[in-house]
Amino acid sequence: MKNAPIAVLLVNLGTPDSPKTPDVRKYLREFLLDGRVIDIPAPLRFALVNGVIAPFRSPKSAAEYQKLWTDRGSPLLYHGVDVAEKLQHSLDEYSSKETDKSKKQKYIVRLAMRYQSPSIPNVLSELQAMNPKKIIVIPMFPQYASASTGSVLEKIMQLVSKWLLIPEVSFVDSYPTDKKMIQAFALQGQELLKTHDYDHYVFSYHGLPQRQLKKASSHCKIGTCCENFSAVNRLCYRAQCYETSRHLAKELGITEKDYTVCFQSRLGSDPWIPPYTDDVIKEMYEEGYRKLIVFVPSFVADCLETSVEVAETYHEDFLALGGERWDMVDSLNSHPLWIESLEDMVLQRS
Repeated sequence: MKNAPIAVLLVNLGTPDSPKTPDVRKYLREFLLDGRVIDIPAPLRFALVNGVIAPFRSPKSAAEYQKLWTDRGSPLLYHGVDVAEKLQHSLDEYSSKETDKSKKQKYIVRLAMRYQSPSIPNVLSELQAMNPKKIIVIPMFPQYASASTGSVLEKIMQLVSKWLLIPEVSFVDSYPTDKKMIQAFALQGQELLKTHDYDHYVFSYHGLPQRQLKKASSHCKIGTCCENFSAVNRLCYRAQCYETSRHLAKELGITEKDYTVCFQSRLGSDPWIPPYTDDVIKEMYEEGYRKLIVFVPSFVADCLETSVEVAETYHEDFLALGGERWDMVDSLNSHPLWIESLEDMVLQRS
């Protein structure tokens, strides 16, 4: 097993196979029927998703997907493909520098999606056939949440546990303060900051129902408990988002007064993590801010939530109020520092 390969599995949430309504409906059903995503009793979840959300939301979501679809397909997918290819190239280069053949390590990088294609079961079957001595799993979510990272890890454990020969499996649960990742986000922002002046910075993260945070930890109070990041709340999604924000602000050279943390993409009527991005837009305008630069640090690849929700819908909302600029910073996509960050994660666990 000394020279057996190490498999690296990058996993993102998923995307429809096409922007057509039937494919979007299929994706939404698989996604929202996950008990970690909509954490209510299964019969109620089944009725809600199949009877309400999927039938009525699919046409609207399909129209939004059509806005961002390209010849390469969904940005979330093709950016993931680019990252996997570049990470493979970087690891191959690293291995080629080892002169001792007995120590030379081969890496196999693959991309999978939690929902739809390329599916985790199919990609794991491919890796199983290669008989790796180790699988390093890196979910493409810097901050841990049961509905994202938790779901990915659970699915992989369910599948691998059925193998007769189970290799060592290393999970990266989160990396909210990874230095190179933070630097990459800051560098993406510098492209806009070089040419424009802004009144305020907005750090918008994907939201979660408050109940999911409270169920995960008795420490969670949805208040001041996230002001300090410690061993107690190190896997709290909200606490990680605020810690990412503090590190990003430091990298950008701004103070706590210069930025606002908020949460987007609410679904349903239950309370989600406040403050909500759409409310913050109004508050920023009322406080006199007219030029805002927006970072999306929970998204490592541009997708529906960034390219349409933030860059278009929120942009239009802010300008309709009388705002002058609402500029979203691109996600990391396949930024060189992001590739270096992932390579570091792999090598640390090899």
